Amino acid sequence: MLSALILVPILIAALVAFSPGNFTPKLARQVALATTIGAFIWSIVLLIGFNPTDGGMQYSEYLPWIDTLGLTYTLGVDGLSIPLLVLNGLLTAIAIHSSDENLPRPRFYYALILLLNAAVAGAFVAQDLLLFFIFYELELIPLYLLIAIWGGKRRGYAATKFLLYTAVSGALILAAFLGIGFLTGASSFAYLENQQLVSLLPVGQQLLLLGAILVGFGIKIPLVPFHTWLPDAHVEASTPISVLLAGVLLKLGTYGLLRFGLGLFPDSWTLLAPGLAIWAAVSSLYGAFNAIAQRDMKKMVAFSSIAHMGYILLAAAAATPISLVSAVLQMVSHGLISGLLFLLVGIVYKKTGSRNLDALKGLFNWERGLPLTGSLMVLGVMASAGIPGMLGFISEFLLFRGSFSIFPVQTLLCMIGTGLTAVYYLILMEQAFFGRLSALVKNLPPANWSEHFPAIVLAILIVVLGLQPGWLVNLSETTTAAMVIEQPSVVSYQPPG
Repeated sequence: MLSALILVPILIAALVAFSPGNFTPKLARQVALATTIGAFIWSIVLLIGFNPTDGGMQYSEYLPWIDTLGLTYTLGVDGLSIPLLVLNGLLTAIAIHSSDENLPRPRFYYALILLLNAAVAGAFVAQDLLLFFIFYELELIPLYLLIAIWGGKRRGYAATKFLLYTAVSGALILAAFLGIGFLTGASSFAYLENQQLVSLLPVGQQLLLLGAILVGFGIKIPLVPFHTWLPDAHVEASTPISVLLAGVLLKLGTYGLLRFGLGLFPDSWTLLAPGLAIWAAVSSLYGAFNAIAQRDMKKMVAFSSIAHMGYILLAAAAATPISLVSAVLQMVSHGLISGLLFLLVGIVYKKTGSRNLDALKGLFNWERGLPLTGSLMVLGVMASAGIPGMLGFISEFLLFRGSFSIFPVQTLLCMIGTGLTAVYYLILMEQAFFGRLSALVKNLPPANWSEHFPAIVLAILIVVLGLQPGWLVNLSETTTAAMVIEQPSVVSYQPPG
């Protein structure tokens, strides 16, 4: 059942890219969209049949593959991966719907997005260390090409920078996985087998392996100081690719941190937790202050992602029942909210030709501006700033509530970062959407409902899940409860006096 989410998009991607005959761009788009909608519906079917009270792997698949390497084809989902699997299907369908119908080389473009969808799905369901690494690296190829071919003026620089950073990330993760297999002497790289054996390693070896995993996934999340590839990639990528990059691809980093960092090294994780909490606070504040300084709307949202992803590291460092379940909520929340904001920024750029806050003014004008875009933008920035009634609020509230008892100072610093979210998004709204009409805003071509439809879908989900967060909590709490670790006395983490 899980293999269908991997194999079908790959087969359709090959059909779209290499099928001979009169395979028109319109047909390629329709086939790709139908495939991703089908994958999303199938993930919903899996979600409906998922048993949230079972903390183990469900829909498991196993096939021996390469015995000499200890590589197995082992798949499964739990409360940590099933929400991200659904999120991947939703945002991929939205990305294809939002793509320019007249883009060059459309067959190759849609084939790459399908391949990207399959690779991400494979990473979320892989239960073998090397199999996860294969999918983790596979998503690198289509994303690099999607930026390098269909990106902006500096697309070559941004794509190459992304490639180099992600290559280092993959090398560190592979080294850690191979080290786990070599030091434990496990017969395979199956996750459950290695999870049992890693705890028997000396603390020094565990810390070395965990360090490589932390830096590897820290690059992907990304955390400061490994973040510099992200703003460039977002600015140069097209709108649909930015939606996938922020909404799904970054979650591979946080998912890997929880699954392969905390999940494999709970004892060593406790030793590094205070440092990880500090790292989270620094990354969150750095991202927030940089967002305030930006004049490009897209770059502002990109730095906002860096800030909000730091919250997930804080939750993982605390590793309490509330913080871990809120980490899953925050991943879903950030995926939906960042996807909404990038879609709206894309509409503004398409209609005005600019994302510069110094050039835009009065977009909220009901006669000659983009009033529906502005209304959805208000909802998006309110959700990102944590206004009650939306998913962003409950995910951050639970996250800070679960982390405060373990790391009070670091949690307060991250809360300041949340306050700064309201500052930089207030700047964005005031300068771009309110005030007198600027020259760029006069006589804009209208934005139709079809262009806004994906953003409306995301906005509805943000509100519905914000009012009913128990659906996500119930889905993940059994799995995350099994990952909880006992922290040492919190007195040692509190400031003197």
